[in-house]
Amino acid sequence: MTRLRPPSLTLLGRCRGEDAQTAQTLYTTTVTVTGGESGNGRESGIARSDDAQLVLELRLPKALGGTGGGPNPEQLFAASYAACFHGALSMLAGRAGIRIANATVAVTVRFSRDPVDGLYVLMADTRISLPGVERALAQELVRDTERFCPYTKMARQGITNVVALATTGDGEQR
Repeated sequence: MTRLRPPSLTLLGRCRGEDAQTAQTLYTTTVTVTGGESGNGRESGIARSDDAQLVLELRLPKALGGTGGGPNPEQLFAASYAACFHGALSMLAGRAGIRIANATVAVTVRFSRDPVDGLYVLMADTRISLPGVERALAQELVRDTERFCPYTKMARQGITNVVALATTGDGEQR
């Protein structure tokens, strides 16, 4: 079995490309959701990653009128956000020589009514625990991580997102 190790601190380096206006892609993945038993991805979807490392049966939570009994998109988002923030926190702490062996990151995601349009909105709260780290230093580390973590950037600044109907050759639409 391969021993797991944190990513290289070289990921902390700034990238300077020929075109400073274009993001340099470092990793790409695709997760496809099908409707499952009910035909509705939110109620009974099957989520599969392009490398087959992720295969999940999604379930609508009981609080939203579903049956529960499986992960839902909000849980997956909270897990992804918490893992990314924890990873960024660990990298920045490592670079600064700060030991955070018992650090935890808890992300709470709320699926809510949007008061502006009456539809839906996601809201998130992130709570970090850094036992054994002096409070002022911990606050600085969390603030720096907030600036560095891509999920926090997305939550604050939005995300570049293109929504388009698949054409022949890249999906089932004809």
